[in-house]
Amino acid sequence: MKKFWVDARPWNKKIVTTALESGANAVVVPPDCTEKVKQLGLITTVAEDGDLKLGADVVEIKIESKEDEDAAAKSSLSKLVIVETSDWTVIPLESLVAQSDGIIAKVTNSAEAQTAAQVLEKGVTGILLKTEDFSEIKKTAAALMADSEKVDLVEVEVTGIKPLGMGDRVCVDTCSNMSPGQGLLVGNAGGAMFLVHSESVDNPYVAARPFRVNAGAVHAYVRVPGGKTKYLSEIEAGVEVLIVNCDGSSVPAIVGRAKVERRPLMLVEAAAKTDVGDEKKISIVLQNAETIRLVKPDGAPISIVDLKAGDRIMAHVSGEARHFGMKIQETIQEK
Repeated sequence: MKKFWVDARPWNKKIVTTALESGANAVVVPPDCTEKVKQLGLITTVAEDGDLKLGADVVEIKIESKEDEDAAAKSSLSKLVIVETSDWTVIPLESLVAQSDGIIAKVTNSAEAQTAAQVLEKGVTGILLKTEDFSEIKKTAAALMADSEKVDLVEVEVTGIKPLGMGDRVCVDTCSNMSPGQGLLVGNAGGAMFLVHSESVDNPYVAARPFRVNAGAVHAYVRVPGGKTKYLSEIEAGVEVLIVNCDGSSVPAIVGRAKVERRPLMLVEAAAKTDVGDEKKISIVLQNAETIRLVKPDGAPISIVDLKAGDRIMAHVSGEARHFGMKIQETIQEK
């Protein structure tokens, strides 16, 4: 999700509280106001004496000429740059986004925020909303959340299911309820991850827990926001993961708890078609239990105890290797 900042200058307590309630990442406030903000809630302050120092960590530049644009591009190499355009036009943003990942676009409403978030597809790094309309803060937050990452999902064909011995698996309990068709992307390889369904389905044995994904063994990769991955063993309270829907839309979620427990495991193997028509072998290790589900092409969950060779399920398959959770171009095989 893009950084979402709210401008509370001059000091406006109601703007700050609405920003907090809407899930903003930071508020820009006048000097000597950081303590006032901290009394209302825990959020990053941007000010001359804030958590992020205005003028040092963050600079503001109004784009009125090519020289201003060049100055913003240069500054963004070492700090975040709040960019304001005199007549709010996309062209300067396109140029800056092409050169830098440090651009915060100053906007006045949710429509402008959505446009800035989509510039050159990847969009600006963040949004600074300047408004006195409290409802616009909530609308902008919702718009940025809805405009989160789109994940390419493909159908893969199950080729084998094999019971394994005991091992450590991770239940990821998020601070968000998931709906049928949603779950986490998990896999034995960073470039091949299965959509593991949430426990949002009722069954005769245990009540639904829509906030939970029984995600797999501790070694596995799980997708997190920003196109990155973590090992399931690294997931803990406060970490963000990416909830993915069967249509590829996604939304970040905060982890409230991760439970590592020793359980019987199962290996699921599948074949995925590559861009050149070859088949790529992919796999995942999950707990061997009827409540663990993957996702069929129509979005319906399927329990791994019902899974058989020839079944088709959804996965995200790419050619990138991973180093410390980030994509790299490297010759690597994960088996």
